[in-house]
Amino acid sequence: MIFCYFCIIATYSFIIYKDIEPLLMDNYIVSARKYRPSTFASVVGQKALTSTLKNAIATGKLAHAYLFCGSRGVGKTSCARIFAKTINCEHPTPDGDPCNECDSCRAFNAGSSLNIVELDAASNNGVDDIRSLVEQVQVPPTNGRYRVFIIDEVHMLTSGAFNAFLKTLEEPPSYVVFILATTEKHKIIPTILSRCQIYDFSRITISDMVDHLAYVAKNEGIEAERSALSVIASKADGAMRDALSIFDQVAASSRGNITYKSTIDNLNVLDSAYYSRLVDAFLREDVTSSLLIYKEIRDHGFDSHFFINGLGGYIRDLMVASQTATQSLLDTDDATREQLAALAARCTPEFLYKAMSLCNDADLKYRQASNKTFLVELLLIKLCQLISPSPIFSGDGEGLLKPLGNVPATPATPTAAPAAASAPVPPVRPDIPRPTPAKPEPQRLHVVSHTPPPPPPSGAPATQRRQVVGVPHTISINPAARHAEAKASASVSSEASAAAGPRSDAYTLDRLNRAWGEYMAQRPTERILVNTMRACPPQPVEGKPDLFVITVENPAQRDLMTDQLPSLLKHIHDSLGNDLIAFEIAINEGVSSPATWNEREVIAYMQESSPAVAEFFKKFKLTLG
Repeated sequence: MIFCYFCIIATYSFIIYKDIEPLLMDNYIVSARKYRPSTFASVVGQKALTSTLKNAIATGKLAHAYLFCGSRGVGKTSCARIFAKTINCEHPTPDGDPCNECDSCRAFNAGSSLNIVELDAASNNGVDDIRSLVEQVQVPPTNGRYRVFIIDEVHMLTSGAFNAFLKTLEEPPSYVVFILATTEKHKIIPTILSRCQIYDFSRITISDMVDHLAYVAKNEGIEAERSALSVIASKADGAMRDALSIFDQVAASSRGNITYKSTIDNLNVLDSAYYSRLVDAFLREDVTSSLLIYKEIRDHGFDSHFFINGLGGYIRDLMVASQTATQSLLDTDDATREQLAALAARCTPEFLYKAMSLCNDADLKYRQASNKTFLVELLLIKLCQLISPSPIFSGDGEGLLKPLGNVPATPATPTAAPAAASAPVPPVRPDIPRPTPAKPEPQRLHVVSHTPPPPPPSGAPATQRRQVVGVPHTISINPAARHAEAKASASVSSEASAAAGPRSDAYTLDRLNRAWGEYMAQRPTERILVNTMRACPPQPVEGKPDLFVITVENPAQRDLMTDQLPSLLKHIHDSLGNDLIAFEIAINEGVSSPATWNEREVIAYMQESSPAVAEFFKKFKLTLG
């Protein structure tokens, strides 16, 4: 009875197995294995290298050892297998590929060929493993002409294994060919390198990967947008095997319809459209939009450090796309290259270079920043300032930034009166005689001699006299030229003012000093300039109205004020409505004034002028540290 039950169960099991046998036999094979190259022609992105190998086979000039180098997934092991299969093929095709019909090719395809031996050096890297390999080298091929030994990841061999392999690698039997494959050539000892022909495999370009992925999608019956395949290729970073694995992942999630949106969602890739919108906000100086775009990116879960690197890379691509000669450096498809070139045409080289520098600085500071969101937002604000930074709110160094809102426009200068109309006579200051402003000459810096200030009070240092010496070079300030170089928003009014003649409104020394102080107040972070201007206020020159001398203490202050003079004069002229005012910078060759004394000079003066202070310092042995 038990035997009958057993027979019935076996019969039903056989029937069920026959029904599902086709399903069991149709096992799924990943694309990286299914579409692995089997001929030289099917190798992607290595045409020059495969042509060299085919020529060597056709001419019979085979080396005894080859070294295939390159990054992962570029076809090193595949080319090694094709090469081993081809040199043993009995009837190779005219193109130099194996025929797949002879006994050797069929044995290789079935995985039963004894002429091809593969060794994974990552797990078989000891001396004993190499000795076992050397013993197999002594066995000649059973069918075919060569025995090929493929050693993958050869850089993983130990130092002893390398040394045990040297002699055999240098003088193997005539029927042996070694093919070594590695991703890190620099880890292989020079004695091994000198015994091999070295072939460097290049990274596969995005365009080549996109073409191959489109071929795979067509064979698999999958609808795929080319832009989506470009994203997959970019994510693979030059490795065809990685691209095929990512392709399978996206195809599974999208159910055979690979779109651009489904691809970036599945791979968690930040869409380049975000970067394009940000650059557009930078060019429009729109701080608010840039911060909102960054918030949108964070809300999608993207890391801020990844965002900084992506933004820097995108601006780098814009810089490369701005010139036709350098567009070949863009590893992307033609459509993306055209989009980048169109956006780059709106950017100046200075903007792109400074933007790349700011992104690089933010990348270096990111790990040390305690508030990383603030660091990124500050980066975006600075990038919005690059087109036209405010002269007051400078973004350089410790400077401030422009306000987020719209800055009120400066009132335009009234339009100049027609040339035929007579210009009104400006009011004349009663205390200073004024020459007729028919045709003002360029203001020059020259040697000035005037009456020295009165002697210092008793007790002060005896050498308090000043001798004013002019700057050894001249500086000409042309108001019309200066206004012509201003921003476009003020150029029209400046040209109109220059056409009507220089402004010559009346002013007083107090108003001049107030304008001087306003200029200092606008630059709170430029401490050296502010201290210099506070210690060296302008003094009128006797007999020369509208000419004032700025007496500095050393050449460094002179150079600083000389660089600042055009901006300072513009501020003074605009504040007082008088373009005839001129400044001259001079150096004090006498002893410095008390206003510029340092701590040691103050204490020395106190000790000289007051015996009690000197006795106090002496009693307690006080010194200035």
